[in-house]
Amino acid sequence: MDLILKNISRTYDDHVALDDCSFFVRGGSFTMIIGPNGSGKSTLLRIASLLESPDTGEAIYHDNGGPIKRDIFLKRKIAVVLPGNSLFNDTVFNNVAYGLRVRDMNRHVVRERVHDILERFQLSGKAYRNALTLSSGESQRTALSRALVTGPEYLFLDEPTASLDPVNTEIIEKVLNDIVTGDGMTVVMITHNMFQARRLADRVAFIYGGRVIEEAKSEKIFSSPRKDLTRGFVTGKMVW
Repeated sequence: MDLILKNISRTYDDHVALDDCSFFVRGGSFTMIIGPNGSGKSTLLRIASLLESPDTGEAIYHDNGGPIKRDIFLKRKIAVVLPGNSLFNDTVFNNVAYGLRVRDMNRHVVRERVHDILERFQLSGKAYRNALTLSSGESQRTALSRALVTGPEYLFLDEPTASLDPVNTEIIEKVLNDIVTGDGMTVVMITHNMFQARRLADRVAFIYGGRVIEEAKSEKIFSSPRKDLTRGFVTGKMVW
């Protein structure tokens, strides 16, 4: 399932967040979105994940049969993890199980799937701890577990490892890499960490001033970008 963002514009009060922005995500890829603060990355992510609607333009999910209807069935194929602690005042297990339970899954299936994802994120020993007592790294791993346990086709992430230590970052990166290469999930992720983007991404999109300036394979973006703006950003030499 591919994603096409076509001529997206979004304005908040007098601030133009996105300006005739177009973007393509191929199903099964790991795409990183990079760019300076205020460039429109988070707005693009929210529109792509159907959390917001654009003022103009459209986000189109597309398979071999054509555009996919935007309904509850499509939205259940999409998971999003945004900045901030979104965990409930409950156990880690119940936090992660929430999405499965609202889908009325059998309790044995719920238990099996929750324990499996907690093991992948090295959280098995925390399953029956209150989620609000976790460290920041454990909280983020729990939030990602909750997003992934339902088996979405698309996972959208807004800086999931920001401010985390190397141990938590490594655990998260390994799981994300495994789900793309092994499970075929599509991941779209915002990062300010150029090393992380280079390590994980198949493709990278550089956004500046509310538009995607350049989109290409990761190696191409970092070794020989076509645009001067992109080159300046990835080398840390952009003139603001």
